[in-house]
Amino acid sequence: MHAFTTATAAERVVRTQAGSVRGGPRDASGVLAFKGIPYAAPPVGPLRWCAPQPPAPWDGMRDTLVFGAGCLSALKNDQRPGPRDEDCLYLNVWTAAKHADEKRPVMVWIHGGGFQFGSSANPATDGGALAAKGVVVVSFNYRLGIFGFFAHPDLDTEAPSGNYGLQDQLMALRWVKANIAGFGGDPDNVTLFGESAGAMAVGILMASPLAHGLFHKAIGQSGAFWDGKHGPLQGFEEARARGLAFARQQGNGSIAALRSMPADRLNAAAPWSFRTSPVVTAFSPSIDHHVVPDVPARRFLRGEQMHIPLLAGWNAAEEVPFAPQSLPDQSAKAFVAAAAEMFGKERIADFLKVYPAATDVEAKASAAALNGDTVVGEQCWQWLRLHRRGGRAPVYGYHFSYTSRYTPVASHVTDIPFVFGTLTPQQVIGSTTPPAEEDRALARTMMSYWVNFAAHGDPNGSGLPPWPAYDENDVVQILGTKIEAHRNPQAARFSFLDSFRQDGILPMGWRDMP
Repeated sequence: MHAFTTATAAERVVRTQAGSVRGGPRDASGVLAFKGIPYAAPPVGPLRWCAPQPPAPWDGMRDTLVFGAGCLSALKNDQRPGPRDEDCLYLNVWTAAKHADEKRPVMVWIHGGGFQFGSSANPATDGGALAAKGVVVVSFNYRLGIFGFFAHPDLDTEAPSGNYGLQDQLMALRWVKANIAGFGGDPDNVTLFGESAGAMAVGILMASPLAHGLFHKAIGQSGAFWDGKHGPLQGFEEARARGLAFARQQGNGSIAALRSMPADRLNAAAPWSFRTSPVVTAFSPSIDHHVVPDVPARRFLRGEQMHIPLLAGWNAAEEVPFAPQSLPDQSAKAFVAAAAEMFGKERIADFLKVYPAATDVEAKASAAALNGDTVVGEQCWQWLRLHRRGGRAPVYGYHFSYTSRYTPVASHVTDIPFVFGTLTPQQVIGSTTPPAEEDRALARTMMSYWVNFAAHGDPNGSGLPPWPAYDENDVVQILGTKIEAHRNPQAARFSFLDSFRQDGILPMGWRDMP
């Protein structure tokens, strides 16, 4: 057995294909962290809007003690801490392995943020606690907004354009395949997991021919196909029309001129806010006939996805961050009128059975529920159902409904600190109450489920509440104050929304909804 190279008692060194990296001292749990390892060349200058290229090799030792810069954010007034730069293609590794041949399961995290913001330096997603449970954890940055998803016919003459951020994710997975054994990980047992846009990326990559063999299990938290209230993801022509319109706004410059434009100025010219859906109002994933050959849900419907174990689910109150995108809810009358426009007057009676609006208060609650269902919930459920149909790989579903003083609302993203065991402040719901023992207990349980799944393709294990595989009975694991298997509590609402899918695709007319 080969131990990690020891430079001093407190330092460890791993040799990657590009050069040697040195992490900091092991923490109290024996976990070694390597931060800011380049997995691709800086995507700047002539490499802006190009497929990621291998990093330049280096001689000597590269210290990997701090996170690399996060990718530039398209979110207006993004106040998240940490440096940001166009040079941002860095990843991080956490491992408690002491020898390079331990072949520990590998968990590769894709951060969320609507493909517009976010980074791998989020304190909530520190991989140390998960790594202490026996897996090797990897997280990484990928290009966002205009840098990650700009499509243009002139770029297509070089290579298929539009999904550079997804190509970065594939590059990071290729780096894992080539290098993770040196960190004690098993390149043949990789679980790709993510939340929100990160989960959308997992679903998209499961449907991409380019991802085959790069990961072997998938976990999706609050995301699936990058579709929803505004229909399917952008088509080929739509993405290019958006790119042409942007180029015209910048003076009709050539691609060379746009590549020479200062990064900060380019980024400021393509902002996004939570008031609109990035599916249709921002530079985001599109059908490029390369990474994304077709609408992901349609690929799953035809059984063309990777047939690997899947664990996926959604939270009880997904709608919280997306409130500005809900149907009008100032009165029951306004809500019903908007619903009739979206779903058709002939379906309004069916709609009101699952989204009642007898009073203004009831309508407001239904508008919130519908928003959470269309932005996130229904597509997660769809993911479980479509993947199970093939019957070629295990599927496990969950519904996160846990609340406490620490997490008073089971909002979008509130599950993340439990999965990573970080229990950082739940800022998305404005809660700074510190965690209590019941919160730590849930974190231990969820971490065990996730690690078991990464190791064996099954979340079950000794001392854990049993989690049945997902089947035609639509039973999911309720991750709440009580953990138990139960029929999907949102089944009726999801079934109503599902009735509007044709060949896996939601109505194109929804794209024009406000």
